[in-house]
Amino acid sequence: MDRIARGIGIATNNVAEYTAVLEGLKRARELGATDVILRSDSKLLVEQLSGRFRVKNPTLQRLHSEVRAVAKGFAAISYQHVPREQNREADRMANRGVDEWLAGEGASWSAPGKAPSLWEEPE
Repeated sequence: MDRIARGIGIATNNVAEYTAVLEGLKRARELGATDVILRSDSKLLVEQLSGRFRVKNPTLQRLHSEVRAVAKGFAAISYQHVPREQNREADRMANRGVDEWLAGEGASWSAPGKAPSLWEEPE
């Protein structure tokens, strides 16, 4: 078993999930795995990769294609949804990756200010 914790910068949760899958599958390939069980607490990701849900977002379509291409390199791959409360170690590793990114490359990042109300006059 191996672990990866790497920040990817500013991204949506879905982009982060797909990126984690890509990194995990690439690492599994490097380690010589032939059969893979991919577990995620993202029901959307599992359903999309299993082919039960469509991928509508153009960015996710590209990532989905990349994942499917890498997945073809394994003899067998299955996708399993894991409830978030049973996935604490993955959450810990994801937080570690974010913290490391914020301490390094993302150190100058700051949260955007409050968006103006639709009913406020611009200044």
